[in-house]
Amino acid sequence: MSNHYVTHVTDLTNPEKNVIYNMTHEEAVECVRSGDAEKVRGIDGQFSLVSVDGKTIRMARSLGRPMRYFIAKRPGGPELVIAERIDTIYDYLKREKLDHQFHPSYTRMIPAHYITRIELLGCPDPNPVYTRFFKPERNRFNSFDPSDIGRIYIGAIYDEIKKWLSGRAAEGPIGVTFSAGIDSGAVFLLTYKAILELGMSPSRLKAFTLSVEGGSEDLVQSRKFLRDLNLDFFLEVVEVGYQDISWKQAVKVIEDYKPLDIESATMNLALMQGIRNRYPDWKYIVAGEGGNENLKDYPIEENPELTIRSVLNNLMLYHEGWGVDSMKHSLTYSGGLGRGIMRMYATGDSLGFETFSPYTLPNVIEVSEGIPFIDLTGWDHKKLYDLKGEIVSEGVKAITGYKMPVFPKRRFQHGVVAESSFERLFPEKEIAYRKEFLASYE
Repeated sequence: MSNHYVTHVTDLTNPEKNVIYNMTHEEAVECVRSGDAEKVRGIDGQFSLVSVDGKTIRMARSLGRPMRYFIAKRPGGPELVIAERIDTIYDYLKREKLDHQFHPSYTRMIPAHYITRIELLGCPDPNPVYTRFFKPERNRFNSFDPSDIGRIYIGAIYDEIKKWLSGRAAEGPIGVTFSAGIDSGAVFLLTYKAILELGMSPSRLKAFTLSVEGGSEDLVQSRKFLRDLNLDFFLEVVEVGYQDISWKQAVKVIEDYKPLDIESATMNLALMQGIRNRYPDWKYIVAGEGGNENLKDYPIEENPELTIRSVLNNLMLYHEGWGVDSMKHSLTYSGGLGRGIMRMYATGDSLGFETFSPYTLPNVIEVSEGIPFIDLTGWDHKKLYDLKGEIVSEGVKAITGYKMPVFPKRRFQHGVVAESSFERLFPEKEIAYRKEFLASYE
């Protein structure tokens, strides 16, 4: 027996964070254990799941739930440590006196939308095998009418919000992180409509808008948005000072160093902290994370690696990055929104909130990937950027009856602080973020 490896699996994830509507946690784990992609796709909700079958470990996650692993070496064999966060793995290894084996770059993020199979056989570490369980059909809609597409797309988002309100957030206040941009504007109006339709009290709802030292263009925009719809009584301003803005804290919370993600997370952390200071028991936060990815609404010109053809020709490029089989794909971080989701999820989780964005659900992404973007835009950048406003506003009107104001696109981190002050709040180069991140493990 001394020649046989003894394998260990330490699962530090919390099943209670999963939101699964159509089966129990145990049934969902059995779907993952089967390795059957169709069964895993049939899990309705948001999840990170682990199954252990002897030396075969399978893991799967949806876009909105992070999950990582690290393979440690014990004298008797390997140990697979699974957790949401890098620091959780590190703290466990320190307790087990195995931290000398650790470096954050040795951790691996489970890519969203894949079953990851590991055969825990010992040295050398096995290569994982990936099986995609979510592959929506691209360009499947025949209609080129934005109002038709909007009704279907926003209808799918509305269905997810109702499901979440009924099955997860039936009680307690609901806060929307609100900039009055297209995504947060739509999710606020849809949540309001759903609350009314489900017979719940609209007094549960608030729209939280961040303002840093009174320099928030988002606040001006939010007031106009809600005032125009006679809903301005829902607005609650979270005013913070420059001393409340800490990119170093954001680096620790989201465990990353990409400048745009850190900037966004920094402001989101300030907003969440402001809400928490005011409301110690608040739990549920709804966000618009994923709306840009679904409708491919990022300025392509700002990224020299992208062209409009690469964006429109690759399945879920903004959601998954360059994908599992590409050399551009980060094993440590995964890619796209699968990596960037931490700017919403981790900031909220660190302060005891449960965050939810309907845009990240497979049922919604499946609709968005079916939109015939190429036919609708003819490879024209401006048409692509304008398309989002048309689709969402038409859909919101069809579902809620409200004619939603549409403002020019602006990144969240740029809208909450005066432009003249933004640069002094953040380092000029990415290396500063990298150093701060690695400092936690020196």
